Amino acid sequence: MNDTAPIVETERLVLRLPRIEDFDAYAEMHANEDAARHIGGVLLRAPAWRKFLQMPGAWMLQGYAMFSVVEKASGRWVGQAGPWQPEGWPGTEVGWAFHPSAWGQGYATEAATAAIDWAFANLGWSEVIHSIAPENIASQAVARRLGSVNRGPGRLPPPHEDVRIDIWGQSREDWLARRNGARP
Repeated sequence: MNDTAPIVETERLVLRLPRIEDFDAYAEMHANEDAARHIGGVLLRAPAWRKFLQMPGAWMLQGYAMFSVVEKASGRWVGQAGPWQPEGWPGTEVGWAFHPSAWGQGYATEAATAAIDWAFANLGWSEVIHSIAPENIASQAVARRLGSVNRGPGRLPPPHEDVRIDIWGQSREDWLARRNGARP
């Protein structure tokens, strides 16, 4: 979107703003029942396009949103991860969603770690949360690897107020202590 747009690199991944060429893989992710189960459900291509536009719009208006996550070795889009806080959200979230072809490779933890580092360094947040469905065991495992703890039931804003979620999270101080090798 501009020359000052953030790019975050990890050992295996590049986190950058969404691009039009990311959409095909994004639409595939949203068409997959298992992948879409905890991110709003299966979407046909046209509604997936409208949802895809949320992140570039949030970047433009808020100055942050989820990054597109791209595998360095192949250049392929593997998912999204990053800060997310639309109107009425239960807190300052770093979330993630990955294409099934990227599951089981540690990409969610790697990308979320980089996104949390970026959020704390650039957004002035005092805590980070993750809104996770109680049956989403895979995302709970990622949250645990990140050092987050289950704080109990939470509530999303309409039209998702009936979706059951738990709020996982940690403070900036706990995150920084853990990243610096101390025990919080």
